[in-house]
Amino acid sequence: MPRTTAARRAAERRRRLRRSATVGALALVTVGAGVVVAVRDGAVPAVSARCTAEAGGDEHTLTADRAAVAALITARARARGLPPRAATIAIATAVQESGLRNLAYGDRDSLGLFQQRPSQGWGTPEQVQDPLYATDAFYDGLVEVEGYEGLDVTVAAQEVQRSGFPTAYADHEPEARALASALTGYSPAALVCRLPEVEPTGEPQVPGDDGLLPRARVVVEEAAAQLGEDLVAAGDPGAAPPGAVLERVHGEDEAGVRDGWALAHWAVARAVGTDVVEVATDGRRWSRGEAAWVEDPAAPGPGVVRVTVAG
Repeated sequence: MPRTTAARRAAERRRRLRRSATVGALALVTVGAGVVVAVRDGAVPAVSARCTAEAGGDEHTLTADRAAVAALITARARARGLPPRAATIAIATAVQESGLRNLAYGDRDSLGLFQQRPSQGWGTPEQVQDPLYATDAFYDGLVEVEGYEGLDVTVAAQEVQRSGFPTAYADHEPEARALASALTGYSPAALVCRLPEVEPTGEPQVPGDDGLLPRARVVVEEAAAQLGEDLVAAGDPGAAPPGAVLERVHGEDEAGVRDGWALAHWAVARAVGTDVVEVATDGRRWSRGEAAWVEDPAAPGPGVVRVTVAG
């Protein structure tokens, strides 16, 4: 007998999950002062991956893929030495233009996160669909806007974008502000993600000549490209294999603690693509299944970041 519609749908969901979940072993990476991040060897099914950013008592929930884009956008602001306001403006703009998605289509020749038009001088189609390039191009325009830090978000965004809907950016300011505040470290323990666990592949990773496991190397390379942060192997903390833990120490002063939380939140938000499984800093720890920052006496202190990656 033919299967019922419900049975067919359930089978299709299982097939999609199998296709989307590349699994791996656990590895630990320390990425910044007082922060520890864990990464898994494989991709996470995006269908059940959610993140939450909190600001002023309000929570803003979004998919993990969108949180990862917000992390990249904020990372580029930090790498360029721009204030959190710049990240708020950029995130609000990308939410309005693309829903924080790297679109391969748009109005006329608009493409990418910010729906930039090659015909208007933003770059080639390939360039504007590169999230790093597109984000830097947006900031290149923003810093030319005199006094943008003091302008309303929608006014500053419109000066860069020249949109046909100039007031729409304001609708996304609360969400953008919450994400930017967490991802710049001004709101400690304010961004969490609940991500599915990743099953082991049965094929252990082997450290390279640099002492890093392959999945840990992905985190190191992303941090360098997006944040301009150098992460180093922290050694074996006990449970994780060598080359799985990365560390970054920023210092215990106010700026160091803030930088530590910025890096920790970045690692959490990027975990959906890098298989980070745990992040720790400032006496607190995040892991995939908890969706919370919990106090942990084994976590690094203020200004130190530790990241754990699946091996």
